[in-house]
Amino acid sequence: MDIAFALDWNADAKCSFQLNFPAATFIAKDIREVEERIIYELVNHSRPHPVMFCGCAPCQPFSKQNTIRPQSSEDERFPLILEFLRFIERCKPDIVFVENVPGIQNVCPESELLNEFLQGLEHAGYMKPAYASVPLRWYGVPQSRNRFLLLVSRHSMVDLPPKTHGPGTANPELETVKDWIGNLPKIAAGEKHSRIADHRAAGLSPLNIKRIQATPEGGGHQDWPDHLRLSCHRISGGYTDVYGPMSWDRPASGLTTRCISYSNDRFGHPEQDRAISVREAACLQTFPMDFSFSGSLSSSARQIGNAVPVRLAKTIGLHVREHLTNVGTC
Repeated sequence: MDIAFALDWNADAKCSFQLNFPAATFIAKDIREVEERIIYELVNHSRPHPVMFCGCAPCQPFSKQNTIRPQSSEDERFPLILEFLRFIERCKPDIVFVENVPGIQNVCPESELLNEFLQGLEHAGYMKPAYASVPLRWYGVPQSRNRFLLLVSRHSMVDLPPKTHGPGTANPELETVKDWIGNLPKIAAGEKHSRIADHRAAGLSPLNIKRIQATPEGGGHQDWPDHLRLSCHRISGGYTDVYGPMSWDRPASGLTTRCISYSNDRFGHPEQDRAISVREAACLQTFPMDFSFSGSLSSSARQIGNAVPVRLAKTIGLHVREHLTNVGTC
């Protein structure tokens, strides 16, 4: 597959994309401000080759970590999946793929966003879509995270790809943190490796250094002596995974946009006194080592946390290619 086009309004995401896919067209605008004809012309230029659209609307409004459930009128990110539908209806790509958090199926049900999107696909001539919430580890991604996947074709029914990893597959062992970051060289908190791009870690305060030193692999703040504990942890116990290091022999927690922050989830390195580096976060999202990121530490982490894991993307791509071959379009 040739990557031909991308749209995002984040300037650092644009720079990262262009570093890695210099031949592709990039529009750095709010999707609501982009006219259908612009994408339509690009799609027509690609014909007669099959065209696939991949859409991932901002997932934060649908995330279980978003404890406030606003109406769509209160959070302008809610209807952006319908902006994606606008381009599908005009351009009629052969395949449409959507990735999001599982909460898109049940958060704010009165808005019926997903139902409206599905109805739009039907009216645009697509077959019945396949969609489900699936564990990333089924596709060789070393994370204990589920994602909502939707796949639909104009030509015939297409299922989601079968799982590639786990019991009953050719890869019965699930991928672990150690499989993906165990060979990266040691660095300290706040340090950047001299030769490995993006192998740089956020700094830690002296107090958080003491906290991470007091936490065993796979442990958490419940293991700290009382003088290191936060008042909220003394009162309510708090979230068990925050301030926690990963375990070598397990999948990582689901990576978020703050995946290099020690205090935001189980993002501590399993044995080094720091949070995981940008490069380690990218590895756990299954990016190749030569993929480059532009921007600050926090910006790079945001791009990595927002990304579709590369192994999942590859699995979807191979599955789509087989489908298009079977229906005679490639």
